[in-house]
Amino acid sequence: AANTAAWLAHAGASVTLVAAVGDDAGGRERVAELVEAGVRCDVRHHPGAATGSVVVLSTPDERTMITDRGAALLLAPADVTAAVEAAPGAGHLHLSGYPLLHAGSRPGGLAALAAARSRGLTTSVDAASAAPLRHSGDFLELVRGIDLLLCNADEAEVLAGPGAPERQAAILTSSARNVVVKRGGDGAVWATRDGVSRLVAGVRVPSLDPTGAGDAFAAGLLRAWCSGAEPEAALTAGAALGAAAVQRVGARP
Repeated sequence: AANTAAWLAHAGASVTLVAAVGDDAGGRERVAELVEAGVRCDVRHHPGAATGSVVVLSTPDERTMITDRGAALLLAPADVTAAVEAAPGAGHLHLSGYPLLHAGSRPGGLAALAAARSRGLTTSVDAASAAPLRHSGDFLELVRGIDLLLCNADEAEVLAGPGAPERQAAILTSSARNVVVKRGGDGAVWATRDGVSRLVAGVRVPSLDPTGAGDAFAAGLLRAWCSGAEPEAALTAGAALGAAAVQRVGARP
């Protein structure tokens, strides 16, 4: 979510990140970096807990992450509800799937979606990662009714089974009103509950580091879609920002 927030700010959006970090140097430094990038941070610092960390092993085409979520597991319903109430001008809430995939942070993630819906915000969830999805049999029930679900090819296969991305996206519209399946350099597909699928080609560019490309794609897509763009235009905007991300080292602009 932090990467998506940074890319949204880079794209000119007004964005607030709601999160939990440790009361440590790592947490303060990460928050300061985001603030400098233009992200408003509504963050709870938890004494005695370590800020979450990620080790990324990357090649030009693939990346593997080793994650310790640390204080992120302490995301509380009261924190996210208060943050939504403190942002009366907000129009959309985007949630990483990670909070929903861990028992400690799940109540906070569900509270965020509920608070957004009660105030008329549109909602989106990024499926996050195929590995934890394989051990979460109720993920689709947890996100049922959201406006947009984003997943990559591996996540789509876990959630909808093998097959063409158009078929996978169509299956997943039983849980979300709109579904985007990302295919990296092969483009992305957008499906709606009315049975309409839209496909855009990928943007082929030299890749230095794929870390954060999905987050950048989500940011570009959300920036466009929340501004009224049609699905094809939103997908194109997402592909452009994702392409920009893989041409640099690191997950943020």
